[in-house]
Amino acid sequence: MTAWKVRDFHPTDLEGILHLWETLKSAGLDPVYDLSEVLASCEKDHSVVAVLGEDLVGAAVGRAAHDQGWIVFLATLPQWRGRGIGTALLAGVETRMAPLGLTKLSALMPDTETRVEAFLSRGFEDKKNLRYFERRIPLQRQELGPLGQLGGRLLKRNLWENVAGMRREKDLLERRLVLPLAHAELAEEFGVVPPRAVVLFGPPGTGKTTFAKAIASRLEWPFVEVFPSRLAADPGGLAGALRETFLKIAELEHAVVFIDEVEEIASHRSGEPPSALQGVTNELLKIIPAFREQPGRLLVCATNFIRSLDSAFLRHGRFDYVIPIGLPDAEARRAMWERFIPTSVLEQVEVELLVERSGGFSPADIEFAARSASQRALEKAIYQHDGGIARPGATGDSAGLDLKRGPSTEDYLGTIADTRATVSDDVARQFLEDIERLARM
Repeated sequence: MTAWKVRDFHPTDLEGILHLWETLKSAGLDPVYDLSEVLASCEKDHSVVAVLGEDLVGAAVGRAAHDQGWIVFLATLPQWRGRGIGTALLAGVETRMAPLGLTKLSALMPDTETRVEAFLSRGFEDKKNLRYFERRIPLQRQELGPLGQLGGRLLKRNLWENVAGMRREKDLLERRLVLPLAHAELAEEFGVVPPRAVVLFGPPGTGKTTFAKAIASRLEWPFVEVFPSRLAADPGGLAGALRETFLKIAELEHAVVFIDEVEEIASHRSGEPPSALQGVTNELLKIIPAFREQPGRLLVCATNFIRSLDSAFLRHGRFDYVIPIGLPDAEARRAMWERFIPTSVLEQVEVELLVERSGGFSPADIEFAARSASQRALEKAIYQHDGGIARPGATGDSAGLDLKRGPSTEDYLGTIADTRATVSDDVARQFLEDIERLARM
């Protein structure tokens, strides 16, 4: 007489499902589907359990999509394996899914799984030479509403790779920020506390906003930029609007929150009577500790004038790192020029000469000079020597234009000479002093 029986799943069986899951994990078997997915399918899809009296000894969970069915979970307690329970559980799930008119029922098992008899006895085929690919969708459906209200978005996945040059800064941000956040469980094993807040400082135009977006892209977390100037128009005042914004951010599972020019709301508090912005600074100082208690998020504040920030704002315990983002070195300038020069003329342009002449340029300066050179070259190609506009001929839009296309080395040198560097020598000197005095890396 069979001591166990198969029945439909009841909500009271969740604890038993969890015990089965933990048993698999402790045996070194890593289920394909996450526990949250299995528990969700238990309640919403098709599930059966094997019980011995009041004790749950096995379970099978199925899910259907159109005419395709999947076995999401199959497990039996170790002491009850080899008694046909797995086969009976599969049969029970298949019976309950039969009214759906499925044409195929499939299962994914970890490659360490050796107990496949239950599947084979139910007529499943062991497909050889198949590879399983999985991609995590970073944004959950329930987060779309709060994210839309915040004006946040998911950025393209290649922003990190598209940051030209700046290898030193990228390597530092990768190691200090991305690594412990992307591998939080591994970081915990090593006793590393993932960062929660960071300040990027440096002269204007050096790419602080670009790096903040690239970090969000690298982590595949939503990017939420907080604009104090926009919040100031809120009827409840800037401090209240700032508090409400961070309460909405708390509804997201993950987020990179970015505040540019943070000195506008976190400058030195002084004066009698206190300025109106002191209340905003006080509110921000309260928000940051609460923000730090929430895992899966990172606050990135950027400033061009780190000296103007309130001393309490930068102290240990609020920001994990204070990282300088400076002017690009020769390697970074070379990468930027090669990115902005059209591929069709890159081999003809003396890039090394441009790198030499653009020393002291910020990334924004280099981009401006490169775009200006392209514009000048386009105008020279269209306007003839006599000052008239070249008219397209009957054979196509290119007829009548100068056959030499694209900007030349001379075009780039001309725009470099005409471009005023954003960062003066005095600002560059102060930046080096700020690194010595305030940076935490």
